[in-house]
Amino acid sequence: MEFSHYSVLLNETIEQLNIRPDGIYVDGTLGGGGHSYQILKRLSEKGRLIGIDQDADAIRAAGERLSEFQDRLTIIRSNYANMKEELHAIGVERVDGIVLDLGVSSFQLDTPERGFTYRDPDAPLDMRMDDRNPLTAKDIVNDYSEMELFRIIRDYGEDKFAKNIAKHIAKERQKKPIETAGELTEIIRAAIPMKVQVTGGHPAKRTFQAIRIELNHELDVLQDNLDDMIDILNPGGRICIITFHSLEDRIVKSIFKKNENPCTCPSDFPVCVCGKVSKGHVVTRKPILPSEQELGENSRSKSAKLRVFERS
Repeated sequence: MEFSHYSVLLNETIEQLNIRPDGIYVDGTLGGGGHSYQILKRLSEKGRLIGIDQDADAIRAAGERLSEFQDRLTIIRSNYANMKEELHAIGVERVDGIVLDLGVSSFQLDTPERGFTYRDPDAPLDMRMDDRNPLTAKDIVNDYSEMELFRIIRDYGEDKFAKNIAKHIAKERQKKPIETAGELTEIIRAAIPMKVQVTGGHPAKRTFQAIRIELNHELDVLQDNLDDMIDILNPGGRICIITFHSLEDRIVKSIFKKNENPCTCPSDFPVCVCGKVSKGHVVTRKPILPSEQELGENSRSKSAKLRVFERS
């Protein structure tokens, strides 16, 4: 199956990057190469793009799609958490722009054997962004304690029935290991009142999201590395981040705000004495959302938000 990923907020992201033809840019979530293709088209022979992705399928697909730009393209298989080290290893210390598209790709969702989907009952419980990871979703579902399952479904899935879902999972796995998306979905259905299922979207959506975030450390990676990414931007360089749920968006909004105004002095101090200096400014006071046209073309874009920070 061809690796496909509809690049959400593509035009808006490219516009916000303020691409300089001879600049150095990083696509930290390369995917199928949608954003990268548009950046590369705008670069001169002196420009450079570094694409990073931990997914082997994405690396293969992007390599093919972007082959015409080989002279200005470097592809690295890694997690964007390692961006600073990976760039240093190839002699790049500063860049002019960074893009992160934090969504699960259409390919990952539509390829049942990758285990991201709850819509195929026979799909294995995998959900690894990087298949070199020995831990899978199946391990979390079957080996985490009931309390740990409750915590991740509550915190990462924001599901108000988290306690009951965790209880049902713990009970059912005593009979036999839970191995497929269908088995897990049926257990979740039994834990959620029918009247809620009728109106609240797919009952498994939040639990699957929670397990995926836990397995791939998605929020930790974002929280722990965003400051470093802002640090490696050249003056005037921008970082554009597309999020798909409120947990990610809150982290991006908070860290951007802190980098714009890091001062920790009490508000009644006449002058700053903490010595913490602003690194730049938030370009998007409110996030940029998909247009009506894009929403009509791709329903998966409906929860997307783009936030932008510019280095001073």
